[in-house]
Amino acid sequence: MKHDRAFDPQYGTAVELMPGVRRLTVNNPGPFTFHGTNSYLLGTNRLICVDPGPALEGQVETILKAAQGATIEAILITHTHVDHSPGARLLKERTGAEILGCGPHRPARALLENEVNPLDASGDKDYAPDRLLEDGEAFEAAGISLETVATPGHTSNHLCFALTGEPVLLSADHVMGWSTSVVAPPDGSMRDYMASVDKLLARTEDIYLPGHGGTVRNALDYVRDLKRHRLDREASILRELAKGERSIPEIVSELYAAVDPALHPAAGLSVFAHLEDLANRGRVEASPELSLTARYRLTE
Repeated sequence: MKHDRAFDPQYGTAVELMPGVRRLTVNNPGPFTFHGTNSYLLGTNRLICVDPGPALEGQVETILKAAQGATIEAILITHTHVDHSPGARLLKERTGAEILGCGPHRPARALLENEVNPLDASGDKDYAPDRLLEDGEAFEAAGISLETVATPGHTSNHLCFALTGEPVLLSADHVMGWSTSVVAPPDGSMRDYMASVDKLLARTEDIYLPGHGGTVRNALDYVRDLKRHRLDREASILRELAKGERSIPEIVSELYAAVDPALHPAAGLSVFAHLEDLANRGRVEASPELSLTARYRLTE
């Protein structure tokens, strides 16, 4: 599938995307954050701040400066990775705004015996919302009407938010134009992720404002490509296993041969997510047990 990596973060600047919607990109670039985490300011005289980012005083100052004296009344959180939610506590201290959105951080499933969560450090364990939002819940904050769309997969508590009456969805890390989302057990779940992809395909929003990178236009076509890409990856894994028993590194070395080896560990997490899903569906067996170090084979 084709990604759009042309993006100018314009650090320190609130970029107006459409009336009442501005984007501020945190200066925290990296292999998983691209040019940085996107925060959004919704509204004019009364504001919602979506995902203020990591706990950086400088970013809070940037948000307050961009507000230009308008009141930030609500802080909306899509999910609890440390590049998205910890700044909410600092922003609340400065504004008194209510924190609302997703629930506390949790893995998609219980850890298996002797399993270590490779993304444990990425979870914001101190996140404590004032108000939880449920799937399908219509709510209003700062005079703006939104709808909650639960999209577990990247994390189990991941939420998107639709702007009522507009073809716009705040898609956070579920759908991004620059790259596919990281789905890594036990923090995330490929089964949940694919169900959430189908959920968005059943909706009408066609402009996505993601957690990293630029605006995704013609978003439904892009999500269809995204689904096809994931299914193609699953089929590739099954073809590798049809040749015989394989470990995750062996699968990665074949399927990601053209990818920078430094990214192979991340690719391994994605392969593990597919294998876990396939195992739960009875297509694949793991020996001695489901894990990153197991060997995998097709079921008889």
